[in-house]
Amino acid sequence: MNIPKIPLADWIESLEAWLETNLDPLFGAIRVVVGGTVGGLDTALNSVHPLLLIVIFTLLAWFIGRWRMAIFTAIGLLVIDNLGLWSQTMQTLALVLTAAIISVVIGVPIGILCARNNSVQKVVTPLLDFMQTMPAFVYLLPAVTFFSLGVVPGVISSIIFAIPPTIRLTNLGIRQVPAELVEAADAFGSTPSQKLFKLQLPIAMPTIMAGINQTIMLSLSMVVIASMIGAQGVGAYVYRAVTQGNTGVGFEAGLAIVILAIILDRLTQQVIRRTKTNG
Repeated sequence: MNIPKIPLADWIESLEAWLETNLDPLFGAIRVVVGGTVGGLDTALNSVHPLLLIVIFTLLAWFIGRWRMAIFTAIGLLVIDNLGLWSQTMQTLALVLTAAIISVVIGVPIGILCARNNSVQKVVTPLLDFMQTMPAFVYLLPAVTFFSLGVVPGVISSIIFAIPPTIRLTNLGIRQVPAELVEAADAFGSTPSQKLFKLQLPIAMPTIMAGINQTIMLSLSMVVIASMIGAQGVGAYVYRAVTQGNTGVGFEAGLAIVILAIILDRLTQQVIRRTKTNG
């Protein structure tokens, strides 16, 4: 006896068609907000002369990570500029920052809600498992359906792929706050908001920042994949080099992504160390 196949694909496509028909105004608003944010950041970054921006980034790296980080930032960004990939790298940075900012704005409140409500955590955790184990390429299909080709679906797919660490580690950080401190805050008559903002979030901040660091890195890892659906930046060069078999161009673009990834990772790691020290 053959068991009939579950028409899962048909159900998914029917749901996709229903969402596209009934939620088109919402998707349009998201398209405008995300596209405007990426475009604004891209314009701002590319409107400044590369050497001046390199000086600004170097000073920022020195302030956060001291001289070694500053030297690496200066040399790395000068190499990117020398390779002729400055504009594309700034486009990539705009895409990554947009995805990371939106992920934090959405992910931190969800993580707080999970920490405060076990029922919410039980519902959200399987969804996060699903989001982290589903192949990243699959996210491109609904993103293109709802948002067409271009930067916006690339950002949306990056958010879906990168947001779980922020939610998980926000939840974990708040739950790891010592119970005796929470009880002491309750004993002194603290309101839930006071307890959250003055006790739990400051203590949990290093863990939350670790989640944000992972979110930034995952967003950057989606750069090449997102270029398949029209997202610009260095990822487009990598994808073009792969399709054309151009190893040299692919290596140069890949090196630019590596440099950007190291700078972002080290800077956020230094912020994490500072929050632990201040805590």
